[in-house]
Amino acid sequence: MIDVRRSLDTLRSLVDGKRVAVLTGAGVSTDSGIPDYRGPDSPPRTPMTFQQFAGDPVFRRRYWARNHVGWRHMDSARPNLGHRALAALERAGNVSGVITQNVDLLHTKAGSRRVIDLHGTYAQVRCLGCEHRISRFTLHERLTLANPGFDERARVATGLEVAPDADAVVANTDDFVVVDCDRCGGMLKPDIVYFGEIVPRPRVDDGFEVIDDAQVLVVAGSSLTVQSGLRFVRRAVARSIPVVIINRGPTRGDTLATLKIEAGTSESLAALTSRTAEPTPSV
Repeated sequence: MIDVRRSLDTLRSLVDGKRVAVLTGAGVSTDSGIPDYRGPDSPPRTPMTFQQFAGDPVFRRRYWARNHVGWRHMDSARPNLGHRALAALERAGNVSGVITQNVDLLHTKAGSRRVIDLHGTYAQVRCLGCEHRISRFTLHERLTLANPGFDERARVATGLEVAPDADAVVANTDDFVVVDCDRCGGMLKPDIVYFGEIVPRPRVDDGFEVIDDAQVLVVAGSSLTVQSGLRFVRRAVARSIPVVIINRGPTRGDTLATLKIEAGTSESLAALTSRTAEPTPSV
C-alpha cells in the first residue's frame, strides 16, 4: 500500500500556490453522519430513478413517507473537518470553486461561497407541472397535516435508520397520504436530479468554468461512477490539468489521476490547511 503520509506530501506540493477546483461526492459527508451509496463499508443500495418516482404512485408514496421521517436528519447534519477545510482554503485563495454531487448543503453551511450543487439540494421541492418551488420545510408542514402522527409511529416501529438522499427506512407506508402542488395540482418532486434525469446545462457549464480556471483538480469522496462527475475529470485531463483523487476504494477515474490517495477525505483535506500559499493569478 502506498504510504498515505507520502501521498499527502505530494498532494501539498501539487496544490501549493495553485488555483484548485474541487469535486466532491458522498464520501466527503460520511463523517457528518450521512451515509453513501458505494463506499466500501456501505450496504447494497439502489438509487431511485426518475422513472420510478414519476411513473409509480406506490413507489412515490413510499419515497415521500420515508423522506418525511428522515429529511430532518440531513437538515440537522453539520459540516465536518473536510467541509471546513475547503471553506478555509477558499478564504485563503487556494480553492477557486467546489462542484458537489451531494444534495446536503454542507459545503454552504461550512462557509464555502462558490459552490455548484450539481444535483440540486434536499431543501427545495419542485412541481413537475408548473415548476413552482417551495421549501422542504413548507412541504413537511403540509405532509404533517395530511398524516398526523405518522412520523412518531414510524420511529417507534422501526427506529431511525437513515439512508442516502434524506430518507429513512420505514417498513409500512401503505396509509401515507401524498400531497400535490397547491397551485396547479401537479406532482411534487424533490428539486434533486435523479438517476435517469439530466443535470441542467447551466450547472454543467458553471462546473466547466471552475475547471477551466483551475490549475489542479481535487476529487474528494466520489467513486465517479456516474457521468455527471466523471465529465469534469475528463475535462481537466483534456486541458492537461493534474487530477488528484482522494477516495477509499477504486473509482472510474483512477487511470486518469496524477495521484490517487486511499484515505479518508476529512483528514486529507484538513492536511492541506497546514501549508497553503497564494494562488497564481489568472492570466
